[in-house]
Amino acid sequence: MLMDLKALNLEVNELCLRAGKYIAGEQQGLSAGDIDIKGLHDYVTRVDKRSEEMLVEGLGKLLPGSGFLVEEQTVKDEGKAYTWVVDPLDGTTNFIHGLPAFSISVALVHNGRVILGTILDIPAGECYYAWDSSPAFMNGSEIRVSGSTSLTGSLIATGFPFRYFDRQQEYLEVMAYLMRNTSGIRRFGSAAIDLAWVARGRFDGFWEYGLKPWDVAAGSFILQRAGGKCADFTGGNDYIYGGEIVCGNPEVFAALLKVVNDSRGR
Repeated sequence: MLMDLKALNLEVNELCLRAGKYIAGEQQGLSAGDIDIKGLHDYVTRVDKRSEEMLVEGLGKLLPGSGFLVEEQTVKDEGKAYTWVVDPLDGTTNFIHGLPAFSISVALVHNGRVILGTILDIPAGECYYAWDSSPAFMNGSEIRVSGSTSLTGSLIATGFPFRYFDRQQEYLEVMAYLMRNTSGIRRFGSAAIDLAWVARGRFDGFWEYGLKPWDVAAGSFILQRAGGKCADFTGGNDYIYGGEIVCGNPEVFAALLKVVNDSRGR
């Protein structure tokens, strides 16, 4: 199938902006009855579900016959050549508590390879996007990863483990090293935003485990189109479906990957 990926990406951006406007408008009226618990420290609201329904409906119209891999399971339609990977509200806990760090993440996968990605940082009004062979953009302006050349002086993002505590010790060892050898560590609670901010150069690197494909598919793609690198904790390519990711500009990525890899198996 031949398609204009740039035109499609811009239409996805508009769809995300409409869903983002809905999400932002619902935050003040959220009540305890609107919140369900999916698992340990894992929440979903009626807003997550409605956003996903809006996105699935719109994306299905943009690319008829495509499949979906979505967080809230409002539709089950995987195994297609073209599959949309969607997080309708990344940072639900922030959203519930009124913290301004939550986003929408949409990626298009063709035969296992990401070819398009959009992240909307809803409170900031920042739309990050890229398509196959394009640069990365934020609100129409090209973005690049930072120029930091070492961990020293770098600002690193992460997500604190809230489940899968069997790996907590190795995570704490990495954090302890980075606390001593970087300019700081930040945790905002939306992996999609973290990845977008690495792509823009606000952060120099990012690592986290316990993630799902919809958390990282769009962000890892945009980051790489911005000149960055991504890997799983072994340095391999299973960072979308493998539940763990290390990324950054090329120099910081290499140093951060070594620190993360050295902590494994201790």
